Amino acid sequence: MSQPLPTASAALITQRLQERLQPTALEVIDESALHSGHAGANGTGFGSHFRVRIASPLFTGKTPVARHRLVYDALQDFIDQGLHALAIETQLPAAN
Repeated sequence: MSQPLPTASAALITQRLQERLQPTALEVIDESALHSGHAGANGTGFGSHFRVRIASPLFTGKTPVARHRLVYDALQDFIDQGLHALAIETQLPAAN
């Protein structure tokens, strides 16, 4: 029997992205409360709409679409269980 998928939260999304994309900068913002009453809102004010700002060395040489795909792939199980909206802002890591 498989384990239940975790509910989307800023902390769990942050943890997943850190594990999968090794970001040099990461900000995950739960914007669900701003979407109360909108399509996809779950009525709790959290867990349905997120904004992710991320820089990762894995983005090097990738198009913006490919960068977004990496983020979506990392979070697919959250999306499958009801994460309704994901705004993604990607950047290359700052040069040292």
